[in-house]
Amino acid sequence: MPQLNPLPWFTILMFSWVVLLTIIPTKVLDHIYPNEFTLLDVKKYQDPNWTWLW
Repeated sequence: MPQLNPLPWFTILMFSWVVLLTIIPTKVLDHIYPNEFTLLDVKKYQDPNWTWLW
């Protein structure tokens, strides 16, 4: 039964994992996004000083 011989299927499995883990992530990470991220102007909240009338 050829299904029980693991040698060709195991090499195909290992080769496909090597491709998936080395080539594909570099292709995805090299992708250039069309929209550049812009940071919004961050304004720090100023607490008004309270003068408590005791």
